[in-house]
Amino acid sequence: MSQSLKQRVAVVTGAASGIGAAVADAFAAEGARLFLADRDLDGAEATAARTRAAGTTATTHRVDLTDADATRAMIDTAHREFGRIDILVNCAGLLTEVPFVDMPVHIWDEMIDVDLRSVFLCCRWTAPLMVRQGTGRIINVSSQLALKGGESLVHYSAAKAGVIGLTKALARELAPHGVLVNAIAPGPVETPMVAGISEDWKKAKRAELPLGRFGVPTEVAPTAVLLAGDPSGNLYVGQVLGPNSGDVMP
Repeated sequence: MSQSLKQRVAVVTGAASGIGAAVADAFAAEGARLFLADRDLDGAEATAARTRAAGTTATTHRVDLTDADATRAMIDTAHREFGRIDILVNCAGLLTEVPFVDMPVHIWDEMIDVDLRSVFLCCRWTAPLMVRQGTGRIINVSSQLALKGGESLVHYSAAKAGVIGLTKALARELAPHGVLVNAIAPGPVETPMVAGISEDWKKAKRAELPLGRFGVPTEVAPTAVLLAGDPSGNLYVGQVLGPNSGDVMP
């Protein structure tokens, strides 16, 4: 095994399940040391146990990523424990299905907080550390719906589009300092988050996909390994990679 991330320190949010957990597992297989954050500490601990069994170091942290002070404390803790942060993967997210004409304002605000504000906060507290190091990788998980929209998912599509805009602008600002920022925009993936969406929506979406099926988290995680790796990720700056079953073809 190449161990392309050997001894590099990765902070992964949303690490309790889904894509975040799969990224943690994939990074562990490549030798990274892990700081795994989630609101679900039990789930994060389960992920950490798997990665430790694979031979790496992993610690966990319960956090509300919409809270600026708590998020800053999380990043400070990771930096203090490991002495550096080489990779940040923002996987934490929320998905709810609400027709726009019926959408309560608090549902919109919640989505923006969890799916966009949290990414900003994690980047905000991590970027200065990486700039001082002169190196780093930030990988933000968006969605193909940021590029095409989705019925009853206006709030989700808007938040994820914000993640792409944040990624591109931040990439321009940080690349001269050796920090590369990119995004992954998966299509529908079989995760606990997607499990809450209606079967009618999922059936219709499968019928749209050229591949004819949703992905699974282990099919998305290798894209994060590519972006985090050296030399595999060295030329990606402000890019949006789309493991999306053919749903969007830019």
